[in-house]
Amino acid sequence: MADLRSHAEEIREQFSDHLDLTVDDVEERLDSLVNEYRVPVDEARRSVVNSYLDEADLDRDELGAGGAEQVLVGDIDEDEQWVDLRVKVVDLWDPDHDSIAQEGLLGDESGTTRFVSFATSELDELEEGASYALGNVVTDEYQGSYSVKLNRTTTITELDEDVEVGEDSSEVEGALVDIQSGSGLIKRCPEEDCTRVLQNGRCSEHGQVDGEFDLRIKAVIDDGEQVHEVVFNEEATTELTGISLDEAQQMAQDALDTTVVAEEMADMVVGRYYRVHGPTLGRYVLADEFEQLTGPADAESVLIRARSM
Repeated sequence: MADLRSHAEEIREQFSDHLDLTVDDVEERLDSLVNEYRVPVDEARRSVVNSYLDEADLDRDELGAGGAEQVLVGDIDEDEQWVDLRVKVVDLWDPDHDSIAQEGLLGDESGTTRFVSFATSELDELEEGASYALGNVVTDEYQGSYSVKLNRTTTITELDEDVEVGEDSSEVEGALVDIQSGSGLIKRCPEEDCTRVLQNGRCSEHGQVDGEFDLRIKAVIDDGEQVHEVVFNEEATTELTGISLDEAQQMAQDALDTTVVAEEMADMVVGRYYRVHGPTLGRYVLADEFEQLTGPADAESVLIRARSM
């Protein structure tokens, strides 16, 4: 009962600005679900909160957290939990929908996780490379992958300290089925501490600039169950294809077209099988180590290797 009482106190605090509730009333609802209907405590709490949301005509992101717990991003393993984070903004990318104000990658010592901030929340924008204390963010789960959502009640405090970010490592293997746009010979912004890829000679932050050439491959590897996006940097791209940066520039110059480089690389690697290992940043695996395979991996050998890791 003491546990239900604490849940009831937190729920009453969450709705204190919206409904006239007593702790006894909330605890009675929880007790009925848990002890009469044998509903697990977490599900009972979610059910009671949802009923009060309907009663108050509120969306979930208009509700305060009511006792959010400070956690590491690597420890997030539940959906729809209110948590506090101390994180660094590792990466930002262009939102793919008008409803999203910002989207990117947050990290701390335990690893990284994707975040979304919605336009309707009207929050201050986070800056790439900066560290923040984020209060009242909500966890989200999709197909076993966890992320966090910033909402109207989220508090954002920039930190003087630099939060150290640990690496998530992954190993994927399968058929390289596609090379995405932005592969081959590219140009990056030359401004200090900016490595953004130029679009039509423009950096999204610094405008029109004279870019510096670089090589990369953004590959899609299909393991038979799901696809993985893998990025090969200049060194890995040269090792994979045998084409150096100087050679790629000469190819583009001869053809008066940079796209010939990506086309040549695609002919070399698409349809072949690879095993790739490296850190995970958001939806990308960064290829630190890789090897070409002769064909689809043998399921039993994969299982043996997984058990030994």
